[in-house]
Amino acid sequence: MRNNPLDIFVKEAPDVQKAYSKVIEALSNLNGLDTKTKHLIYIAMKVITDDKLAIKYHVPMAKSAGATRQEIRDSVLLSISVCGLKGISQILPMALEEYDNK
Repeated sequence: MRNNPLDIFVKEAPDVQKAYSKVIEALSNLNGLDTKTKHLIYIAMKVITDDKLAIKYHVPMAKSAGATRQEIRDSVLLSISVCGLKGISQILPMALEEYDNK
């Protein structure tokens, strides 16, 4: 089984990981966007950067925050304007499967 990259981060660079966690916490505490919208934006950004693992985490979090299947779909579809069909062919099926199975 593949090691969890975040576990490796904690083990190999604990001080950096702690600082990173504080940045993530500060971003999470911003109040200009609701939690659902933040996760939908993260999904769109992670499609563009081809970060499939992050999408697997953010889709269930978005769903828990009230995101619909269509909102997940549309967040992925927005990537067409930046990276073409790559996000659709590689990520859309996975993102919708994550939504349907969580």
